Amino acid sequence: MNKVIMITCSYLFILLMNPFIATGADFGSFFKKIQESIGGSSGVSQGEIVDGLKQALEIGTGNTVQALSKVNGYYRNPQLKIPLPESLQKFEKILRATGFNSQLDEFELSMNRAAEKAAPKAKALFVDAIKQMTFTDAKKILDGPDNAATSYFQEKTTDKLQTLMKPIVRQSMDKVGVTQAYKSVSDKVHTLPFAGNYMVDLDSYVTEKSIDGLFIRLAEEEAKIRTDPAARVTDLLKKVFR
Repeated sequence: MNKVIMITCSYLFILLMNPFIATGADFGSFFKKIQESIGGSSGVSQGEIVDGLKQALEIGTGNTVQALSKVNGYYRNPQLKIPLPESLQKFEKILRATGFNSQLDEFELSMNRAAEKAAPKAKALFVDAIKQMTFTDAKKILDGPDNAATSYFQEKTTDKLQTLMKPIVRQSMDKVGVTQAYKSVSDKVHTLPFAGNYMVDLDSYVTEKSIDGLFIRLAEEEAKIRTDPAARVTDLLKKVFR
């Protein structure tokens, strides 16, 4: 077994066994050490370089999907929380002032719950994109800007995510009561003077916001990948990567 494979396997074992590191907090060391190992090794094939990066990205995308699939994965994250549709936001103050707080809160919560239920479907597409990665793709990611990996996944998966997740979002919305909550809010808005056209395609809106959240969270994961938190490197990691 050559040096790159030994390094990759050893580090992945630690990532999987250590709950703190497995969140992605120590991905930076992994990427940096892969690059250092490649630069200092002889006889390392392009395929092995790609395989090392692929395994790291599998963990990174897996962490992203896992985080968003949890209860409150979207709802309790200010950056990812799906807000009221813009066409309804202009009525929010009036509605809350007239005692409609609980209905608005229920509607907002239900949209986020639908997104959390749909998020796991993204994992297969991310894995597929990783499998298709070439050496050129890998090198661009390793040498590219801070969002190179995120941009790669956006290019490869956005259209497929929309096609895959939209029916899942629709089903999830039915289960968590989005449609009923929206009807309650829209019925109230309808009674307001000069309400105008406030209707929204909820399937498309929640799907788009769900996907936006996936890439925002993935970009955060990538930022960790590109950081080298030396203080968090264990003795075993120091031994492996000396």
